[in-house]
Amino acid sequence: MTTSTADKLRDGVARLAARIVERRAKQLAKEEATTRSGAESPGTETPESSRPPGTPPGGGRRPAPSAALPWGLRVAAEAAWRLLALAGLVWVLVQIIGSISLLVLAFAAGLLVTALLQPTVAWLKRHRVGRGLATATTFITGFVVIGLIGWFVAWQVTESLPTLTKRIQDAIDEMQRWAIKGPFHIPEEQVNDIGKTLSKWLGDNSEAATSAGLAGVTVLMEFLSGVALTMFISLFLLYDGARIWNWVLKLVPRAARDGVAGAGPHAWATLTGYVRGTVLIAFIDAVFIGLGLLILGVPLAVPLAGIIFISAFVPIVGAAISGALSVLVALVTNGLLTAVFVACVVVLVQVLEGHVFQPFILGRMVRVHPLAVVLAVVGGSLIAGIPGAVVAVPLMAVINTAAGYLKAYAEDHHAPEPALPATGGSAFGQRRSITDRIGRGATSSSRP
Repeated sequence: MTTSTADKLRDGVARLAARIVERRAKQLAKEEATTRSGAESPGTETPESSRPPGTPPGGGRRPAPSAALPWGLRVAAEAAWRLLALAGLVWVLVQIIGSISLLVLAFAAGLLVTALLQPTVAWLKRHRVGRGLATATTFITGFVVIGLIGWFVAWQVTESLPTLTKRIQDAIDEMQRWAIKGPFHIPEEQVNDIGKTLSKWLGDNSEAATSAGLAGVTVLMEFLSGVALTMFISLFLLYDGARIWNWVLKLVPRAARDGVAGAGPHAWATLTGYVRGTVLIAFIDAVFIGLGLLILGVPLAVPLAGIIFISAFVPIVGAAISGALSVLVALVTNGLLTAVFVACVVVLVQVLEGHVFQPFILGRMVRVHPLAVVLAVVGGSLIAGIPGAVVAVPLMAVINTAAGYLKAYAEDHHAPEPALPATGGSAFGQRRSITDRIGRGATSSSRP
């Protein structure tokens, strides 16, 4: 009895569904026939008096709104809402990164420091030094050297600051005398009024300066926290980077795991080459420009060389800013002629860097277009200030390498594979073709 009732209910539902489908098919056929007849006889129009309200001229029903719109407009609308969705996703990501900027920047700095120190750990391990001892030795030595460089630059700035202040005051007095007795003959009262206005402005903004000082204390505390977190991250990446990378691979979908596993070492080799090459280029720039400043007798030559070294980690923009600062200090302290010589030294070193040092040291591994570099630096600085500008270019280089590898990997796995000679292995030939297309690759020993 129950089975018979269920069968009847099922048959009734099936008949109802078939009836609905048939009715819908008839309705669509009728609409298509009406539209076709209207298109074939455009000259025959229904009189205005006999046309039902809501019926368009020419008879027939109104077309669907999507069909009434031009094809190009529909494509633009489809692309627009997808772009809006992507823009919203990017905005959300930027907000998340901004809220945890200290953690993100510390992790990025830890990656850069690890890329700088990891080859030393690998070299010590190849010479039969234990992993723990090699990591501890490299970690302590590297951070001690970085700390000593920072302390030396700060000490030189502190020692030379009184001299620089006196030189700046002398330069201001000289400019006042030149304004009064020079070709413009500005009245002395007007020059004095400018000085009084400047003093009044400084006094009125003393409260703002105090607030800036308090904010500076907060920034200093955040900086020290970031340094401690960077050291912690670097230590564990140096010691256990391979296992961390294998754990990350487990989070990747199985279908894409092989491609990501191959792209990771190549991206890491790019990051390692970028960091080591940038450090060497920054050292060369600082030495040559610093020697030029010492020979020309510019005060704060050593601190300026330190600033040039640090600013070299921000390509193009950092070199321009540090060079302009050196020229400005030379102009204020030693006069126009010395500033011209300093500008010549800076330009000469930058030309050598762009045409000799970078192609020879960095090579093709991290080649990025200058426009992309500038846009990345500006975008990074807008998101996270100076640290963002430092991290932006290596991040772009890593993404560029990984994307190139994944593209080559996808092409090799979707294109028909040519027949290989019996003596060669297919895996070797496939890996070789990918590596040849994206440039020099990385071996498994270059993983963090």
